[in-house]
Amino acid sequence: MDQKRNFQVQILLPVVLCLGSEHFISINGCFVMVRNIIFFLSITVFSGMGCTSTHTSKQDKTMSFPTSKSEQDWQNQLSPEQYRILREKGTERAFTGEYWNHHDLGVYSCAGCGQELFESDSKFDSGCGWPSYFKPIRELVISEARDTSHGMIRTEVMCSQCGGHLGHVFNDGPPPTGLRYCINSGALKFKPNTP
Repeated sequence: MDQKRNFQVQILLPVVLCLGSEHFISINGCFVMVRNIIFFLSITVFSGMGCTSTHTSKQDKTMSFPTSKSEQDWQNQLSPEQYRILREKGTERAFTGEYWNHHDLGVYSCAGCGQELFESDSKFDSGCGWPSYFKPIRELVISEARDTSHGMIRTEVMCSQCGGHLGHVFNDGPPPTGLRYCINSGALKFKPNTP
């Protein structure tokens, strides 16, 4: 039974969470493909099972960033949730973040250092429950690293100024880039456009 559970968590969970249009569920131990209606249910169920990141590994010390602070300074500056996301590579639950359904015009910046990251005109509704963007505001504001946590292989995205964990980028976004930057609301601050 442990092997079956391990297979479900390490192999099928990433498939369920990342495919977008077709997903798998278990019926009497057999995996069956279903359509989008199950996607919302699977996100809700798996989020409730602790699939959001709660590990407390610190930032990758092999990478260096222009803004460098002690962990105590980061803890003093950030809210506990911002610290968990930005510095401990945490993930907020789907459909709970401040900006997942946010449509105001403006700029989204890093909550850690204030570097501008995304414009509202690159934001789109991906249906995944996290703010999604198809491109950064400028080149070189996002750093990338391979992420093999939770039995998946993904591309982590970080603020290139302070190294704060933002989320992940996937190759299933809309034109013109085909990218989906799936970002935690807790990693962002929003500044509305001024008239």
